[in-house]
Amino acid sequence: QEHLVESGGGLAQAGGSLRLSCTVSGITFSWYTMAWFRQAPGKEREFVAAMNWRGGETAYADFVQDRFTISKDNAKNTVYLQMDSLKPEDTAVYYCAADRLSYPTRVQSQYYYWGQGTQVTVSS
Repeated sequence: QEHLVESGGGLAQAGGSLRLSCTVSGITFSWYTMAWFRQAPGKEREFVAAMNWRGGETAYADFVQDRFTISKDNAKNTVYLQMDSLKPEDTAVYYCAADRLSYPTRVQSQYYYWGQGTQVTVSS
């Protein structure tokens, strides 16, 4: 059975950093494009970052503004989201997603597998 488990969320101060991890089981991780989405209270879930299955192509939301970096370790079946220069508006539940895509799409409906999410709270 396929599982995506996020970790690394928590409380950070504005300007601080967090690194989220998403460990995958039950699928051949190296074949999958991976993405991070987030959902803030009262808002719709939105795209954050994605990396294609080869690892050579990435996509980021405009609001990331070079503050976040997505990476993956095929040996550990894990995708990471390094978040620096955090802002209070980054407060949200962060989800990882996976699908067999050729490119790092920003479209939620194109991802079949989803994790349960990890809470990130940034205080001012």
